[in-house]
Amino acid sequence: MTQPQKLTFDVRSEWLSHEVSVSYCKNAKIDLDTNLAGNPNAFNPAELLLAAISACMIKGMERVAPVLNFQYAGVEIKLHGVRQDVPPKMESITYEIIVDTNEEDHRLDLLHKNIKQYGTVFNTVAQGTDLTGEIRRK
Repeated sequence: MTQPQKLTFDVRSEWLSHEVSVSYCKNAKIDLDTNLAGNPNAFNPAELLLAAISACMIKGMERVAPVLNFQYAGVEIKLHGVRQDVPPKMESITYEIIVDTNEEDHRLDLLHKNIKQYGTVFNTVAQGTDLTGEIRRK
């Protein structure tokens, strides 16, 4: 029996100046804050990590909501990361998923369980940091 082909992902990043770098993927680009003084017009690496987790959660919701027949009008995700200095790493990340829905609480909990269970980035990060949070109704 043949194994299913694994998904792969490719990103190319380039240093443009002391103020900014850029990453490219498919037809998209994102400015990166790689300046030691900071750049308020770009995501720094830690913020990119948090954005990747939230994007993973939203994509997971898009994937499982039709299977669960879960109805919603919107979602907002708030994340907070705490950096440890020595050795440098993301010590903990907390999140809040706020869903605009009329679904019952047990269905909201089921959605949360599925988001956590099937998220590639979520599960990767959860193995190396304390990643906790909750889901609630808007």
